Amino acid sequence: MSARRPKATSIVPEPGTELSRIARPLRLSEEVSGELQRRISRGEIKPGDRLPTEKALGEAFGVSRAVVREAIARLKADGRIETRQGSGAFAVAAPKAINLRFWKGAGPGLDELRDIFELRAMIEGAVAELASQRRNDDDLRVMAEHLQAIDDALESGVDGTVADDNFHIALAHATHNSYIGRLVEFLGQHFSDSRKLAWHDTSLELRLPQSSQREHRALLEAIAQGDAKGARRRALEHLRGAASRLGIPLALDLDGTWLATRAPRTR
Repeated sequence: MSARRPKATSIVPEPGTELSRIARPLRLSEEVSGELQRRISRGEIKPGDRLPTEKALGEAFGVSRAVVREAIARLKADGRIETRQGSGAFAVAAPKAINLRFWKGAGPGLDELRDIFELRAMIEGAVAELASQRRNDDDLRVMAEHLQAIDDALESGVDGTVADDNFHIALAHATHNSYIGRLVEFLGQHFSDSRKLAWHDTSLELRLPQSSQREHRALLEAIAQGDAKGARRRALEHLRGAASRLGIPLALDLDGTWLATRAPRTR
């Protein structure tokens, strides 16, 4: 399997056109997990079979062990495999968890991506509101460190998706509700794909994540001030801004403070 990735295409639509599909190159871990899933589906790897070691899989696919580890994590999240302490990873007969993979292939359709942003708005708005009331000094320090990591990525002109993800996970942990933290961590891989769209095209000169970072700063300020309503509003503004920068008219009628018009969907 080649480690070469296809060249990213622009994610900003031309004026007057509607964004119908967002192209995104597959990560190496997605290619590996996809191939392993196909082998499981074809019966080449049967229920109960132990998968080869990370080292063996890495050599077989021509990728690093870190890539294999991420691929295994994706399959485990989808319920296609289970890991046993000290024994390795095993294929299972049927998924044991709901499959929440939001899209596969080159990219999502417009309606699907809009739905993802609406889901993020519902979750992240409520998380920000609660975090503003429960955060402590350590929480604020950790969130600030992740925002500094995003600033460093912007200055260096590199992908800051991981730091972006970490900020939102730290925000969830600031609620001091273990299930909220675990839920956001579980969904993090899927939400990460929607955040990465703003980072993957260097021809945009990082203006998309720069706008996002300004919204992050405003959100953290509201949380630091203990402004619950303000934190929720800033979180929703961030999601609305992120969607609009990708050409998606996101209606935040999920929150009563927003009056938005939206054409009925056709499925």
